[in-house]
Amino acid sequence: MSTLVSVLIPCYNAERWIAQAIESALGQTWPNKEIVVVDDGSTDGSLDVIRRFHQRIRYESGPNRGGGAARNRLIELSRGDWLQYLDADDYLLPHKIARQMEFLGSNRDTDIVFGPVTMEHLWEGRASTCELLRIPEPHDPWTLLASWGLPQTGAPLWRRQALVDVGGWKHDQPCCQEHELYLRLLMNAKRFAYCASDGAVYRQWSNDTVCKKDIGEVHRQRLQIEQRLEDYLRDTKQLTIERLRAINQARFEIARMAWQYDPRFGEEIMNRVLRTDPRFLPTGAAAPAHYQVIYRSFGFQIAEYLAAALRGRIPFAA
Repeated sequence: MSTLVSVLIPCYNAERWIAQAIESALGQTWPNKEIVVVDDGSTDGSLDVIRRFHQRIRYESGPNRGGGAARNRLIELSRGDWLQYLDADDYLLPHKIARQMEFLGSNRDTDIVFGPVTMEHLWEGRASTCELLRIPEPHDPWTLLASWGLPQTGAPLWRRQALVDVGGWKHDQPCCQEHELYLRLLMNAKRFAYCASDGAVYRQWSNDTVCKKDIGEVHRQRLQIEQRLEDYLRDTKQLTIERLRAINQARFEIARMAWQYDPRFGEEIMNRVLRTDPRFLPTGAAAPAHYQVIYRSFGFQIAEYLAAALRGRIPFAA
């Protein structure tokens, strides 16, 4: 018999979406699967929708404890050696699990197999659009984590024992949950492998998320992860030029965004970059050619003031 894969769906107030998520899990072409749902204290009709599938899935409901706790409870309820997480407002294409399991057949030492995810933008009154978020080379997971290139929760297949070994999800992590988990997995020598197949669809439909409502908290949490990443690689003598470059490029991109709502915070971030690499020069979409010229000549602060002037507003620190 083929390996059992557990599809794990945490749900909180997703009445509009949860049926499609469950149906996409049931529709996976991989034959040996179980679908487990934890309703995390929903106050809408989510649980009623879940109950309609009771003969084909296992489910549990309880008080609201947050996404991390719900995902950890799903690990406890799961019976498969491999786990497929699926947020209740996302869905899977039918081939997703089968193609990644076929890849694992010739990559048996892998703990996390990851690949690109499709982002579906769906806003009221507008047609939906889909965008395949490709994962750039090199596929070094440390570099990808630094640059936020490792994919959203539903894109990988996760070896159950690997998650158990690192203690599962951090239940009080307010945002960047999968990135914090990725970091602990890498620090515990869990093996990541890239598979080019896609199949997970990550739906963007609301601004009512931590990532949208409190961007400052997202930046602070991401900077903490970047610092832990750098410290670990430095301590274990694995901090290559390429990995440090990715960490500092990420900090620069955060600094540019932070400067628009808190210039002092943005400058603090850039000071950290220059302490680790005094010769740092930004690249990529966040540093177009004209910005790079100004940065090289006058530094970060002047480059940001001029960029703000071009946008028509200049922020001032309180």
